Amino acid sequence: MPDRPTAEPQPAGTDPGEAPVRVEADANGDTAGPGVEAGGPKTRRWRWGWGGWRAEAGRLLETAALVGLVITQPLLDVLGRSPDFFLFHRADRGEILLLVALIVVLPTVLLALFGLLSGLAGPAGRVGTHTVLVGLLVAALAIQAGRHGTPLRGVPLLLAATAVGAAVALAYRRWRALGRALRLAAVGPLVFVGLFLFASPTGPVVLPRGDGGSAGTATGERHPPVVMLVLDELPLVSLLGPDGGIDAERFPNFAALAAGSTWYRNATGVSGWTPYALPAMLTGRYPAEPVAPHYSHHPDNLFTAFGGLYDIRAEESITRLCPPSRCEQPVTPEQGLGVLVRETGTLLRQVTSPYDSRVDPQDAYRERTAEEAGIDAAEPAPTDPKFRWDTLTLNQPARFTSFLRGLTPSPRPTLHFLHLLMPHSPWAYLPSGARYEAPEDFPNEGDGWVDLARERHLAQLGYTDRLIGETLRTLRENGLWDQALVVVTADHGVSFTKGAQGRGLDAIRAAPQQVAWVPMFVKTPGQRAGRVDDRNWQHVDLLPTVADEAAIRLPWRVDGRSARQAPRTDAGKLFYDRPGEPLPISSGVPAALPPPARHRLVGTTVGAAPAGGTARVAGLDAFRFVDPDEGVLPGMIWGTVPDSVPDGTELAVAVNGTVAAVVPVVAPDPGGRRFAALLADDRLLRAGANRVDLYLVEAGGLRQLTIS
Repeated sequence: MPDRPTAEPQPAGTDPGEAPVRVEADANGDTAGPGVEAGGPKTRRWRWGWGGWRAEAGRLLETAALVGLVITQPLLDVLGRSPDFFLFHRADRGEILLLVALIVVLPTVLLALFGLLSGLAGPAGRVGTHTVLVGLLVAALAIQAGRHGTPLRGVPLLLAATAVGAAVALAYRRWRALGRALRLAAVGPLVFVGLFLFASPTGPVVLPRGDGGSAGTATGERHPPVVMLVLDELPLVSLLGPDGGIDAERFPNFAALAAGSTWYRNATGVSGWTPYALPAMLTGRYPAEPVAPHYSHHPDNLFTAFGGLYDIRAEESITRLCPPSRCEQPVTPEQGLGVLVRETGTLLRQVTSPYDSRVDPQDAYRERTAEEAGIDAAEPAPTDPKFRWDTLTLNQPARFTSFLRGLTPSPRPTLHFLHLLMPHSPWAYLPSGARYEAPEDFPNEGDGWVDLARERHLAQLGYTDRLIGETLRTLRENGLWDQALVVVTADHGVSFTKGAQGRGLDAIRAAPQQVAWVPMFVKTPGQRAGRVDDRNWQHVDLLPTVADEAAIRLPWRVDGRSARQAPRTDAGKLFYDRPGEPLPISSGVPAALPPPARHRLVGTTVGAAPAGGTARVAGLDAFRFVDPDEGVLPGMIWGTVPDSVPDGTELAVAVNGTVAAVVPVVAPDPGGRRFAALLADDRLLRAGANRVDLYLVEAGGLRQLTIS
């Protein structure tokens, strides 16, 4: 009786469906056997059977599982909590789905193709290459886990992750159970896509519940053009002069606007967070749920109400309340799949790096809450994602230009809308309109820093005033000023009170007049003279007021009331740090804040001064060759001084021999014993080379510091 054949032991890491075959060498040293075709001298072609293809399918599943954990899950997690990223770039459904497909499929396909090419070296080369890929992907996963769960960073984290990857690769070769577990985990990418589409805040942007609410109905035959300009992060008190009116010397165009419109001085926004505040303004309803500022969540809004009667030219910055059926979304250089892929690639580098990025990747695609920014540790973090503000300056001037270009008469009633993120931080403009560079790590809180933040805010507000002037000039030149209903306002303010800077709960409680009270100007068609109305205006009143003036009846219930109605009898106001949780506030028309103190030395000429020590100064290269035609000027100077210089010591910064600013040395922080000065008066600069000097201000006079 013949012996029963016995199975040969399989090398570790070999798939059971890909049992090795016995091969024999021919006279030329080539091999031939069941899995090999004999060729001519020194030729060999490897041919798979069913077991080989089954093993390759298993490897593909293992690769898909690991790629899902390393790439798909972290990217879709961040993007899924960031609908504002897609709204900002005006991404449509097809572009978002294509981006998701690229994230899920492309890395796996590339790695699978690489593995297949390695099969040209034979079965051992294919198995070895796949094992190395498993180890590398596990190491990448360990880097992400290490950054979130350990203090390791940089090279130590990279070495530790490499060790983890190598250990898992060895275990994978030794125990087939690990490969089986990975194949089961290959369902992960499908789960991640499902969560992105159906359970994330971005889901309604991709799969909206509807295309808009009901259109309003006409209540008359006169529908004037409507021009709405919504500014961002502008407290009313920043515009006020000592007499309580608009400071005409500093902000002449806002003063001209007030002189020709109705100024609602007691107007307040309903939230310090734009994704809550702006939908409330445009729906007439207080914030109820922490949802994305998208038409699928807010189907009843200004654009859907006006869409039946008006042409709509809308420039939204972080919202998309105007549905595609009502609004044309102009294509700009910052739209399209290319920018989505580029930004997502940047995000991938951040989440897989062994180093901490300057901006936490988990926060990079949303605005940080006050709690996360360290403003108010007691503030609960809202659950909805916010917009990342660090790229907004790239497209705001273009949006404003497009808005101005559209301010032309039309035979059909037209709604012109612009949400302009000015004078919102990041502060980068001087009053003249010139841009300047500054470090992004400057604090906005603490002695010295909060004063600098307010100065930079006021400088950018000066530039915003120039934009208001351009708007008024364009309206008058095109004949729309007399015909149109013109609305200029802001969604919320910001506090520059020491200890309560920003827009969090501390700021709302400590300085509500800076956070809640905003400029509110309404010029009705044919209005010639300005007037002041101190009624209790809340921003849910905006939509019903505009609808009344445009002779449109809103087809839904609103919380606000039109300015054509009798004023509220209750002086109390509601403010929402979180939707559905009203915070009562009460106060009257705010008084002007004291203007930033002008030091006695500013504007004086400096002569020779004795030496007084040293200082390290950054940004000096920008002063060596100034070209005003480029639109960028050296508007800030900053640096550090030795520890021997006490906190609060005054430093005078002179440009071309004239003192431009006097600032204090602030308390040491991780950046050192620092100082920073805004050079708001760019008239001190000249084309070409400019000289910068730094002086210690002492009771006996100035002592010049040697700059390095």
